[in-house]
Amino acid sequence: MLSDINGCILVPTYNNEKTVEDVLNRILLVVPDATVIVVNDGSTNSTASILESFKDRIVLLTNKKNSGKGFSLRKGFKKAIELGFDHVITIDSDGQHFPEDIPLLVEESKKHPNSVIMGSRNMQQEGVPGKSSFGNKFSNFWFKLETGIHLPDTQTGFRVYPMKPIKSMYFFTRKFEFEIEVIVRLAWKGVKFYPVGIRVLYDMEERVSHFRPGRDFFRISVLNSVLVIGALLYYYPKKLFSYDTLKTIKREAIKPDESNLSKALSLGFGCFMGIVPIWGFQLLVGIPLAVLFRMNKVLFIAAANISIPPMIPFILYASLIAGQFIVGGEIDHATLVSLEPEDVKANTYQYIVGAVLLAVVAFVAVFSFSFLMLSVFRKKKSSDRS
Repeated sequence: MLSDINGCILVPTYNNEKTVEDVLNRILLVVPDATVIVVNDGSTNSTASILESFKDRIVLLTNKKNSGKGFSLRKGFKKAIELGFDHVITIDSDGQHFPEDIPLLVEESKKHPNSVIMGSRNMQQEGVPGKSSFGNKFSNFWFKLETGIHLPDTQTGFRVYPMKPIKSMYFFTRKFEFEIEVIVRLAWKGVKFYPVGIRVLYDMEERVSHFRPGRDFFRISVLNSVLVIGALLYYYPKKLFSYDTLKTIKREAIKPDESNLSKALSLGFGCFMGIVPIWGFQLLVGIPLAVLFRMNKVLFIAAANISIPPMIPFILYASLIAGQFIVGGEIDHATLVSLEPEDVKANTYQYIVGAVLLAVVAFVAVFSFSFLMLSVFRKKKSSDRS
């Protein structure tokens, strides 16, 4: 079964003397021929002696002192890569996961090789601690913010990792937060994610959790803050200007079969929506209308960005001036440089009327100029081809 994905099993453990033996026995029963890498993270109870009894059936790695789950996972990944495996299935040793669900993850990995398969627990079922459910929702929110990807369970320890992208990565975290760092950074590398529903058991008498709410939550919060900054400065700009994205934008903008009239209307309407006085809602209103009337959405959005911050004072000033022609009113022309919101509030009616008039004028001007230029240059381009 694991040979289909060239995978192995990785089990990090620390002082799980009540559950680790049962977990390993069940893993070896489900996948008897699998290579099982177990990392003993400096256990101080009978966990070490229990693992010794499995030494002929597992690859046992031992940390001299307790170094953290992330450190153990990284150590296990390194060993798996040395042994030539392409995929690693991680499973916790606290008994919450069902080794019998391993085939579910393997089947999904076969369908989506080189992707991360996430065992998705039902965190709403009876018996799930409230703090675990809240923590999972909290983690899911930050993961989506940092990657744009929605996953139902980002805190699961039951996963399939592809080793190819991990080989070239250097990681910074060593504790529980590693499981967040690794999936966020894999997402940034373009690796796909697929959730698979799995069973979960929270046996409070047997299960031992080493998560320390104070320290670990603080570390996770710091990591998420860093990752959000990284997403804003690196991931999203990279995604926006990636070759595939730019190719798609170029294809949508050019659309050889689209008429000059449609392109000119898209540009004109974009300028209209960028100026019309519904600040903060221009795209929210404009994009559905552009879709409804089958306009070129790329050209519309590009033109709507006439209202970028540096242009706003000029648009406000021009709107107030335009309003004078309809409703009268006065405005000091010196405010061209130092226009304040109070100046607009004092002349609200004048501004609204002027902004609508300016938007209509901009639409007519941009539409007319665009249609003229497109008629000349697109026709010329077609003539050159013939």
